[in-house]
Amino acid sequence: MPVRKDASGRRSVQAEVEVPGSPEEVWEAIATGPGISSWFVPSEVEEREGGTTVSHFGPGSSMDSVSKITAWEPPRRFTAESPEDMGPGTPTVATEWIVEAQSGGTCVVRVVHSWFASTDDWDKQFEGHEHGWVVFFRLLRLYLEHFRGQPCAPFQVMGAGPAPVATTWGALVGPLGLAGAAAGQRVSTAAGAPPLAGVVERVGSSEHPELLLRLDEPAPGIAHMFALPMAGQIFLPIRVYLYGDGAKAAAARDEPAWQAWMAERFPAQ
Repeated sequence: MPVRKDASGRRSVQAEVEVPGSPEEVWEAIATGPGISSWFVPSEVEEREGGTTVSHFGPGSSMDSVSKITAWEPPRRFTAESPEDMGPGTPTVATEWIVEAQSGGTCVVRVVHSWFASTDDWDKQFEGHEHGWVVFFRLLRLYLEHFRGQPCAPFQVMGAGPAPVATTWGALVGPLGLAGAAAGQRVSTAAGAPPLAGVVERVGSSEHPELLLRLDEPAPGIAHMFALPMAGQIFLPIRVYLYGDGAKAAAARDEPAWQAWMAERFPAQ
């Protein structure tokens, strides 16, 4: 969807999803640190107007996104502002989260990014935000459908390789034993790879490769892997969210195995 513009210079993009749960349950998932960390990235939230939110997109503080909460109306709405969140010189962005109850025990979650600018310089980057939320909202829906309120132990590993996308994606899913996986199929990783087993929830297109799995091994959870062209390389993030009483121990055991496996096949250049 294109960037919306008005006469004042305000620009915005938005995305929304319908998810199961009461407004209070959905609010817990989108407006608390443990909730957000259960489907997005590790995060902390000071749950009040004037509080701070921090989202950790990678190792080191340079990968942190820090925002100040400017409106706090649980369980319906909150807004947070991020100055130069996309790099030096970028405009301050206000991100508004809205929860709207629907009939039948569901809610619509809407996220709106807005900023003020007199040029189109940043529009493409913000349109990318919208597409990114579409992906993360699949994780939110899956979390609320199957793992709502359970303790979560997330981790992420990353590899990278050269273009084309198909070659580097194949170098990931082939050794994992997941090449050719189809939606609805039960799969498990190959011998020699860190253990994952579960049902395929989604398979991306050949242009945008992606696998979304609902796991039962090494613990109940979600695994999401995809190919991301950026800066002349193809990045391969793998996000794993494990739930339940055994999640923390399983993550502590398996994250080092994943790090070693990825480093062997995609050594840093």
